[in-house]
Amino acid sequence: MSFRQDHHERTIIAPAIIAGVGVHTGRRVRLAVRPAPTGTGIVFVRTDVTDRDNRIPVSGEAVVDARLNTMIENAAGVRLSTIEHLMAAFCALGVSNAVVEVDGPELPILDGSALEFVKLLDRAGFRPQPQPQRYIEILETVHVTEGDKHAALMPCDRYEMRFEIDFPSAAIGNQVVDFVVDEPTFREEIMACRTFGFAHEVEALRQAGLARGGSLENAVVIDGDEILNPGGLRMEREFVRHKALDAIGDLYVLGAPLLGRYEGYKAGHALNNKLVRALLAAPHAWREVTRVPELARAG
Repeated sequence: MSFRQDHHERTIIAPAIIAGVGVHTGRRVRLAVRPAPTGTGIVFVRTDVTDRDNRIPVSGEAVVDARLNTMIENAAGVRLSTIEHLMAAFCALGVSNAVVEVDGPELPILDGSALEFVKLLDRAGFRPQPQPQRYIEILETVHVTEGDKHAALMPCDRYEMRFEIDFPSAAIGNQVVDFVVDEPTFREEIMACRTFGFAHEVEALRQAGLARGGSLENAVVIDGDEILNPGGLRMEREFVRHKALDAIGDLYVLGAPLLGRYEGYKAGHALNNKLVRALLAAPHAWREVTRVPELARAG
């Protein structure tokens, strides 16, 4: 069921556990998603940190680094990287409340998409909660730019997204996707699309201490105009669809799904967080609303 149809907060029924490698650290990490009471939101817990507060509640202000992933930090200085793919799955599947325990500094990259996270949550099952679902309704357009990149949130009566990328490589080129952000569309068109990168960038990233866990198993790698992955792409316009997946996760740090339209051009994690912060700094541009099903209102 999509959060479009069931306007109540939602958590999972049972704990769900998965393990994998962090794409940047190369470290093996274990992750457990646990049910949480209404009003909790999404909270990450670094179980390997025992000398200070290890709980990191997700919020727009908690994002401290968004260069190559979305990293959050709490007041005690405890950090966690690469939360965006799991956050996208939470958003699209309508999970409002969950506690995510992880025993390392970064979430596992798994196959580079949100597919394994969706499977994990499906195995856990979903339970509606009594609290009405909060939405963030966009009332006025908020726009941010960075060179030739830009991103905006604008009023809309549902959650829509348009994303455009433009790369000189013939393997990618110019790609556009425009869709309604709901559970069926996410499952069919977005969740399986993998992160991507260029072969010539990998060595520089590794020398900077990043991409140590990256491989053809968890990323689409482009060399010049060629895709190196033996199986090729999973679907048409996989590159731009993955950028949209990232944006869904990056925007869910606001703590609720949107009633609004996101448009991004060449945007990445950093610009998405700049947009989140611009929205939070403009209280006249949005409001929190709840949607109670029609029958409940009529009763």
